[in-house]
Amino acid sequence: MVFAPTPLLTVTVEQPGDEPELHLHPGGQGVWQARMISSLGVPVVLCASIGGEIGQVLEPLLGSEGVDLRTVRRHSTNGGYVHDRRDGVRHEVVDVPGHPLTRHELDELYNLALGEGLRAPVSVLSGPNQPSLVPPDVYRRFAADLGDNGSRVVVDLSGEHLTAVLDSGVFFCKISHEELLRDGLARDDSAEELTGVLYDLHHAGAQTVLVSRADEPALALVDGEVFEVEMPRLQAADPRGAGDSMTAGVAAVVAVGGDIRTAIRTGAAAGALNVTRHGLGTGRLDSITGLVDRVRLVPAGSRPQERTTPDDLAHRVVER
Repeated sequence: MVFAPTPLLTVTVEQPGDEPELHLHPGGQGVWQARMISSLGVPVVLCASIGGEIGQVLEPLLGSEGVDLRTVRRHSTNGGYVHDRRDGVRHEVVDVPGHPLTRHELDELYNLALGEGLRAPVSVLSGPNQPSLVPPDVYRRFAADLGDNGSRVVVDLSGEHLTAVLDSGVFFCKISHEELLRDGLARDDSAEELTGVLYDLHHAGAQTVLVSRADEPALALVDGEVFEVEMPRLQAADPRGAGDSMTAGVAAVVAVGGDIRTAIRTGAAAGALNVTRHGLGTGRLDSITGLVDRVRLVPAGSRPQERTTPDDLAHRVVER
């Protein structure tokens, strides 16, 4: 089950040829995660709120995503954005965040998602597109109610929403180093500092923790041991969405009974492949499966040094 309280309508203008193209898709963290889980062949229920003119367009788009859609009606409208990529670079034209959910709407969505989550082996709690739209305490209660009743809770949150779920305890937590720096949880992006944060998040309530580091190997704390997640390097068409795909890959493997190390390797492969595509949370199952064997979990501090061959040494001497 993926909890996606505030899905978005995304409009992107592109021009691969002589004429511009207009692309409309459902978006938001939870939608991208659910899309990737479905791409990995795992059935997924998406719980969301829908309302307003944007919601009227958004709902049928969500229904075509290959997920089992469950919705509650809201009086206010969903949010959305328009991006212009005609020159190959993403430019934001407008971003409409939407409005906070009312207490009644939150109660309805909570009951809906809780019922689905209690039937699912894994529940992914995705964040709202703006922190103010859904109170952190909703996430605290959600993590507690699901975790206490046997569901493994997977989160990709930051700020007060992360603090709230950690208070209740979660099975897996993914966060980026940029979010740690922004929220003051890390003083710098060094491996030593981020390793300390891994342990801090574990002691705060996360059983397994993964910190993504953009172009650097992610760091993962698994069963008390820290690993570097060495991922294949691929040319990026769009760097956005790698983290959501990584979280989705972890959730998908755990949901079908896979072990956490295989789950992390699969998540890393899904994230690496996603950046080669323009669609967020997309990827071919066979391609992701082919990349999994190229992902390695290397104990932190034990990375082998680069070996210098006699020919390399001779070449360097000649250059000098």
